[in-house]
Amino acid sequence: MGVFVFLPLVLPFSAWPIARLAEQHLHPRTATRLLTAVAAVCALCSTLCLALLVVVGTAQLPGNPLPDGWSDPEVRAAVPYDEIAGKSAIPALVVVLTYCLRELWRERRTRRTAARALAGLRPTPVVVLPDASPYAHALPGGPGRDRIVVTTGLLNALTSRERRALFAHERAHLTARHHRHLRTVRLAALANPALRPLRSAVGYTSERWADEEAATAVGSRRVVARAIGKAALVSRGAPASTALPGFAAVGPVPRRVAALLGPTPTARNWPPPSTTVGLAVWCAAAGTTASALSSANSAVTLFLILKAATPL
Repeated sequence: MGVFVFLPLVLPFSAWPIARLAEQHLHPRTATRLLTAVAAVCALCSTLCLALLVVVGTAQLPGNPLPDGWSDPEVRAAVPYDEIAGKSAIPALVVVLTYCLRELWRERRTRRTAARALAGLRPTPVVVLPDASPYAHALPGGPGRDRIVVTTGLLNALTSRERRALFAHERAHLTARHHRHLRTVRLAALANPALRPLRSAVGYTSERWADEEAATAVGSRRVVARAIGKAALVSRGAPASTALPGFAAVGPVPRRVAALLGPTPTARNWPPPSTTVGLAVWCAAAGTTASALSSANSAVTLFLILKAATPL
């Protein structure tokens, strides 16, 4: 084990450069998938190594529930014992698990509240609420049960083509299951605060992904940009949710509008390593791989040692 058990806790910092560069230079679809994968792997590895630290640090504490063989002197000599790190890892792991469970509960509560609010309405793919407050959300509900919720307050502020852009944007959220990407990076940021820049980046790139899909559907990037700008202006103070993708609720709106008024992003999946973004991608990939290998090495080493010390 040794130092390998600590590496996954700090290696997520290697993904910081790609968080901003991916927003600017990669296609939003590629950036969203890449950043989500990096965040998920790094968070799982850091949480695993935190759990391993708990086992190693508490193996010799009196009253621990572990087998007596794990406190054998030979085991203590083979396993790097750090009582301070072990004791510190216990509350850290409890906090991580508590925050992640609370986030999942809050997301479920938000969806159940939205579902109850729509329970008395016809099960149509699009639900128009007679509400002067302007907002729109994509409400995932599984195959055949996805719904787009929009208010008359927002629809009245848009032209017919801009309404088409709004609905195309929300359908793109549902089709690409962006709520899963957003959930993954939110949990990853709670598991390891070093991954917070990736959470913000995925919130932006998922919106940009839906923007590009909407621009393709309506045949005009300028119409989508105008619709986003109008929706942002009239939606100030409207209810927003981090659990449900919204038309103009997530991501810096001026940057999204500026991107739509610029050239169409290329769909290249992997940038050349000679570029700045390519170097950042390779650094993030190397850090993620090192994190996975370090956690695997620590887990296998601890398992073999403790298995050998545990009587059958």
